[in-house]
Amino acid sequence: MNFPLWSYYPRNVRPMPWALELVDVVASAKTSIYTEPLPSAEAEALTSDTVLKFLRPGMEALGYTVEAGKKADEKIRRPVLFGENGSPSVTYEIDAFHDALGIAVEVEAGRGAMGNAEYRDIVRTSLLLDARYMVLMLPLLYRYGHASKTLAYAKTRDLFNAIYASERLRLPFDGVLLIGY
Repeated sequence: MNFPLWSYYPRNVRPMPWALELVDVVASAKTSIYTEPLPSAEAEALTSDTVLKFLRPGMEALGYTVEAGKKADEKIRRPVLFGENGSPSVTYEIDAFHDALGIAVEVEAGRGAMGNAEYRDIVRTSLLLDARYMVLMLPLLYRYGHASKTLAYAKTRDLFNAIYASERLRLPFDGVLLIGY
């Protein structure tokens, strides 16, 4: 199987060079983040912070600013609205951003795979100023408990396929990259 699985939208546009570079960064972290062969306990322990830790060096080398932790000064906040004196009045936290290219990145794992986080990510990322592209990374397979699992990447790929095929909901991005790890 190819790793990672990925899809670029809209489907009638050639993937941008930056997308291929980011896919290569994820591929280089395969031994640490590949979710399909992991036993249940290891898959459940793979958090978005853990995935970002393995991706951070490669992403930073490509020019991304990547969340470093949960402390206020380690988070990345992007403006949505401005208020008095031009100060940001509404901001959202994201996992990574490439200022020069306008690429907003969200990484989901575990609870995000189970809790429909992709819907929240689509809406919130759509509201970010300067976000020209969206990247959403999800586990290929998330296991929880002994008998339950969800195919997070495939479920979200089906969602983006529907969004782009129906044309009823127009996303404000020049492109969307979905990556399954």
